[in-house]
Amino acid sequence: MIVRGQHYIGGAWVAPGTSEMIDVINASTEEVMGRIAAGSADDARKAVAAAKAAFESWSTTPLEVRAEFLRKFSAGLAARADELAELIAGEVGMPIKLSKMIQAGLPIMTMASYADILKDFPFEERIGNSIVMREPVGVVACITPWNYPLHQIVNKVGPAIATGCTIVLKPSEVAPLNAYVLADIVHEAGLPAGVFNLVGGTGPVVGEALASHPDVDMVSFTGSTRAGRRVSELAAQSVKRVALELGGKSANIILDDADFEKAVARGVGNCYANSGQTCSAHTRMLVPKAKMADAARIAKATAETFTLGDAMGEKTKLGPLISAAQRDRVRGYIRKGVEEGAELVTGGADAPEGLDKGYFVKPTVFANVSPKMTIAQEEIFGPVLSIIPYDTEDDAIRIANDSIYGLAGGVWSGDPERARRVAKRMRTGQVDINGASYNPMAPFGGYKQSGHGREMGKYGIEEFLEVKSVQV
Repeated sequence: MIVRGQHYIGGAWVAPGTSEMIDVINASTEEVMGRIAAGSADDARKAVAAAKAAFESWSTTPLEVRAEFLRKFSAGLAARADELAELIAGEVGMPIKLSKMIQAGLPIMTMASYADILKDFPFEERIGNSIVMREPVGVVACITPWNYPLHQIVNKVGPAIATGCTIVLKPSEVAPLNAYVLADIVHEAGLPAGVFNLVGGTGPVVGEALASHPDVDMVSFTGSTRAGRRVSELAAQSVKRVALELGGKSANIILDDADFEKAVARGVGNCYANSGQTCSAHTRMLVPKAKMADAARIAKATAETFTLGDAMGEKTKLGPLISAAQRDRVRGYIRKGVEEGAELVTGGADAPEGLDKGYFVKPTVFANVSPKMTIAQEEIFGPVLSIIPYDTEDDAIRIANDSIYGLAGGVWSGDPERARRVAKRMRTGQVDINGASYNPMAPFGGYKQSGHGREMGKYGIEEFLEVKSVQV
């Protein structure tokens, strides 16, 4: 049992304003694995005041000093990588082998990357008789999700620290324990008081207090589109900057000249990453109508290799969902798919056998899905793949773009130039061609209701800067 009963404000662990605690549940066992203090609006206000007080000094700190802190944070995360991987495997349910590589490994690399980017970032440039300066935006509220909890925290905290901003972090109350480890690392590194602050709690209480606070200059939010709308409404009251990374319903277009076996199998794996709890997952697989039967066969065989089990199990390939509410929501979507006439190829809404504890959903594949069905339009956030037939290349692109979202996508083709032409026509923030690997230095973010703003690489740095022109 891990108990974190304090908030980190002004460089110290301080008592919360209330005695209320929030349970953190192990997704595999349904047992309480930890508790955190439930922050209040007053706790949030105290954290903002500390960040505001620290801003003037921190914003003028030399770049070399900021970069050195980022390296210390990265080293601290690396030293506690095994602990973090186990924590997040418990909180979220990602199998431990993957958690070590992704949930713990990626944040270590990403934090260090911002120190490297600072070396050559153009904070000033000369344009005619003007000096164009890029300066820190100010106090930033970072509100982060539970699916990749530490990675999403680092995507915000890293560039904010790098640019000279000060921070109030509100991690997801569903998977918060990893954030407290980061706070310990920040404290041990000796970061000046008030530059980094952490207040645990819920979105409606702490998150809304931060988004509406007049002394918060920017809100960087990752989460659902519904919650993102609420953040935008509150932030608009003081015309603060908002960066949003929201939902997705990404299309994976498999063209008729693709390596079909490879494309379908890899597509299933992409959809099921983190038990489908990935905003950029390719949950819509678009295949030529004549190849629907082949796609269903390959997808079924692949899906049935995803062994369900406790996240700590060495043979587990697909862990549980984050909570009972999420499990029930996903099962509801599966039932909806059947009701609307989609062909259930494998999986289903029934509880998997032999798993009496944990929030498990069978790896599920639907074939012959209509683009207008609920399972083809709404973000499910579970291991559910919808295979949609198309007639022509233009038809595939039309279906792919027929979504309120635009976060990610894929194209598979034997002709790289053809794949690039199709990728260019997709209204989405990033597209993988033939299963290309993730690039942490490339911009990440979406079109339409998937949000606005970009994270990662130099683009993440730019998000936290104001632009000033000085005429000389």
